Amino acid sequence: MTGPMDGSAFSPTHVAPPDGLPSWAAPDPEQPAATLDALLPLQLIGRTGDWAQVLCSNGWTTWVDGRLLISLPGVPPSATGPPARTADPRPALAEAEGALARYRSLLEDLAAGGADLETFRDRAHGLRIGLVVDGERLWVFDQVHDRWCYCDGLQLHTYAAGGRPSPPAGRVPGADAPTRLAEP
Repeated sequence: MTGPMDGSAFSPTHVAPPDGLPSWAAPDPEQPAATLDALLPLQLIGRTGDWAQVLCSNGWTTWVDGRLLISLPGVPPSATGPPARTADPRPALAEAEGALARYRSLLEDLAAGGADLETFRDRAHGLRIGLVVDGERLWVFDQVHDRWCYCDGLQLHTYAAGGRPSPPAGRVPGADAPTRLAEP
């Protein structure tokens, strides 16, 4: 089989977990098949309860425990029109830079013996940082609004929103712990 049931090209929607994924010939635990490789690209083509029928990148179709699949994000929205002030990625980048500086300072303090592991964990608790740059594309975690944003160089779009409540205005998690500036 070279594509899903409708004949279109393979388009991964999920990957196997990092430790691989057992598979079955049918949605029946008595019909085991091969274990899928770690992070193998998969396309979901059907579900029956917790069972998921997937098309593997090599064209093989099998059944897996659908609860274990790792979803891939969809294609980010395309930018149209000029950037708007509310879509400016610079504030989110500045927040990521500040959070990274706080985390690095905590690591430096731990490495220098100025803090033990428990103190490090306490001070780092709640600190969340996420940044991926791939050419002109940017994914940045906006900690203030608990969301991932995507930017193609023109506009910042909400890509995925979390379910955690935002910290109170003016308070950044981890900022109440004493920090020191680390030398580059």
